[in-house]
Parts: sequence; C-alpha cells; structure tokens
Amino acid sequence: MPALRIEDLTIEYVQAGYTVRPVDRMNAEAADGELVLLLGPSGSGKTTLLLCLAGLLTPTSGRIAVGDTEVTGLDGRVLAEYRRRGVGIVFQAFNLIPSLTARENVAAPMRLAGTGRREANARAEHLLELVGLKERMSHRPGALSGGEQQRVAIARALVHDAPLIVADEPTAHLDYVQVETVLNLIRELAVVGRLLIVATHDDRLTPLADRVIDLTPEQPVVTGKRKVRLAAGDQLFEMGDPADLVYIVDEGRIELSRPRSVGGEALRVERGPGTYFGELGPLLGLPRSTFARAIEDTVLTGLGPQEFRRWRAEAEGRVSGDRSRS
Repeated sequence: MPALRIEDLTIEYVQAGYTVRPVDRMNAEAADGELVLLLGPSGSGKTTLLLCLAGLLTPTSGRIAVGDTEVTGLDGRVLAEYRRRGVGIVFQAFNLIPSLTARENVAAPMRLAGTGRREANARAEHLLELVGLKERMSHRPGALSGGEQQRVAIARALVHDAPLIVADEPTAHLDYVQVETVLNLIRELAVVGRLLIVATHDDRLTPLADRVIDLTPEQPVVTGKRKVRLAAGDQLFEMGDPADLVYIVDEGRIELSRPRSVGGEALRVERGPGTYFGELGPLLGLPRSTFARAIEDTVLTGLGPQEFRRWRAEAEGRVSGDRSRS
C-alpha cells in the first residue's frame, strides 16, 4: 500500500476576490521512506498542496490518504490529533519563537501535547544532536544562522515521529554554504517509516529525490494558424486549462467570464470581430484565467505566440501608416 495516495484532487482558493484553481484533478502516490519533491514556480500550488496534506486546508474535491488515514475524511478531534501527531511541518520562515532557546522551541509542541518537561527536554536534546546542533541548544533564534534555525525547525517537526513530514521551501532563506548542510539532512530524514515531501522551486534538490511531482503548468508549444468554428453556446476553453493559442475573432462574438468567490460572475466581457483575447497564457506560460464560450455562431483564428507577435506588429504598423496619411 502506498504511504501517500492523492486521487482526483482539486484545490481552489480566493485571491483578490477571484477564484484560483492551482491544482486541478491531480493524481499521485508515494512510497514509505521516499523523499518526494513538489517542484514548480511560485503560484503553481506547492504550498497549498502541502497545507492539504497536513490537514490545515480542505481541498475542493478529491481524496488524500496517508497510510491508512484518509486525511480528507477527518474532522473535529480526530483531525486535530492528525495535525498534532500524524504530520510534522517545516515552515519556510522557520516560525521559531524568538524568546525561547533552540531546546525550548523543539520541546514546545511536546509540552503542549502534555509531555512532561524532563521527557520533552530529553527528546529535544536528542533531536538537536541528530541535526548537528548539540553545541547550540541554549541559543535563541536571534543568535543562530539561517541554516541553524532551519535545522531547529526540522528537529521540531520530528518530535512526534510522524509518518509524514512536509517542508515548504526549506532552502529559500539560506545562502549556498548553509544549503548544502540542509540538503544532506533532508536526504537523511527520508527513511523507512517516514515519508518526506518537500515543496520547492530549487532544482538542486532534484538529484536527491526518489520521486518528483512537477506542478509546473503544462504549456504546449504551438506554431502556425488554426481556424476554429464554434456554434452558439460552445465552450472554447475553461479556467485552468493549458494555454496554447491567442484567438482573433473573425466572425461572431465570444464571452469571457471568471467567477467570483461567492456567487455571480466577477468578470463578463465580450469580444467581437477584429478583436483578440487569451494572449497572456501563451505569452507568459500561464494557464487560462477565464472561461471562453461562443455567444453566437463564431469563427476564430488561433495563433501561436510567434505568429501572434508578428500579426500584432503588422496590425500596429498598419495603424501607424493610416495615421501618417491622415
């Protein structure tokens, strides 16, 4: 049985009043003892997915199972217990308490869970020694380097010996010297009985991984022209689809729409003959940000990014020529 199963997972959230869907019908799995990378640029859904794995965010639909635990089916006290003991989290910004020593920061979650002071401190000391901070246990975060703070955060995530550890951009705030130590530590943490999932855009981790889940939106390379004919009501594309072509309306009308977070339509505009739409996705490597459907029978010309740039340059040249003659 896989240690992690993700089935038909869709995640949506609200940003600036609009609904964003960074993860759409995702399927993946990982085995016990693996180091898994969630690789992708900012905005690709890495952190959002980690929050769902940790039970801190509920996906829109789909299923997440860690071992025998169906995370997406938990609630109430059972969910709280999973968050406390079923998963360890390494935050991008360390999230250490400035007034506490390294030992106290690592012991804190155990003390909150009811572990006695002596036992919690002994466990914290063992974990700090494990991550190479035996001589720095009494130092507060302000006296530690970025790499040392990250190692304290990793030790804290291990306190309950959770079967799943998730780390969000663990090398983001480190210089190249500190990165090497943290990378080696991360590799060593992936052992039988523990699955380690790291969200990152740092491809230096790729050679260390047992499995890479690439969340970079698929972006087909398209060249040339394509005629598209739609009947009234036909959908051209949906929000979140891969973006390949820029469309010019030859005949008919197209409606572009985007839903608000709560009911209604946040965006509803029309494009008629001679206008174009859908250029940002193909030019910037982004998925579609709107829905597009035909209001009436419509004929479109679809252009690849290179052809669109040439078409636009020619169109602007014609406009400049008309102005100079007038």
